[in-house]
Amino acid sequence: MADFIGTDLRGSLFDHADLSGARLLEVDLSGASFRGVEFHGVVMRGVELGNVDITGEIENLTINGVDVGPLIDAELNKRYPDRAKMRPTDPAGFREAWDTIERLWDGTVKRARGLPPELLHESVDGEWSFIETLRHLVFATDAWVSRAIGGDPAPWDPLDLPWDGMPDTPGVPRDRAARPSLDTVLQLRRDRMATVRQVIEGLTDESLAGHTKPVEGPGWPRPKAYPVSMCLRVVLNEEWEHRLYAERDMDALRARG
Repeated sequence: MADFIGTDLRGSLFDHADLSGARLLEVDLSGASFRGVEFHGVVMRGVELGNVDITGEIENLTINGVDVGPLIDAELNKRYPDRAKMRPTDPAGFREAWDTIERLWDGTVKRARGLPPELLHESVDGEWSFIETLRHLVFATDAWVSRAIGGDPAPWDPLDLPWDGMPDTPGVPRDRAARPSLDTVLQLRRDRMATVRQVIEGLTDESLAGHTKPVEGPGWPRPKAYPVSMCLRVVLNEEWEHRLYAERDMDALRARG
């Protein structure tokens, strides 16, 4: 393995790089940017952490001997009272969660319609635009509901947008240059949200406790059996988190004046 000792790597790009097991000693990471990075099992000692912004899935994070995960979770539930509904355990809970998602997104879309159409294609700090966010949620539904649960090996629409770190996959579209109108994407979204609604309305205790059948062929998720409850929670999480991101970025776009 390569050793970088006394090396100036400022401004370097590590894209799809495997740094698992790496040792960082007396390293300056000031101003570094991490996106789509896994930090499982990371140990940090003698760290100076200030003015840091972390967004992601945080569990079992201990800082100075304190597990801050539950503290963060409690604070987020306080800020967003509907958030706790996104972890349902029975069919009725999933139906309530999806009712909540539909209601919240109605408000977000209404707000987006108040922006100039060109701003809906504008990125904030390198994140997806509002239109791209909606396209990604179409992909998430196609992947975890239509493909994994429904068994369709290729449910994709040309406007589907996988996450940036997903390897190019034959048959799975990824057109970052597309600029569809809001109404075009919303029509697609309504169709996919109706698909989720149909699945959730038909849930029983037995079906929710079951597993999907592996779907062969290129695509996402990979061909294996998944708990039905996990597939639906993935969609709920995507819908919840990306709506918050969209609201955050609309705040920034409005602030630009």
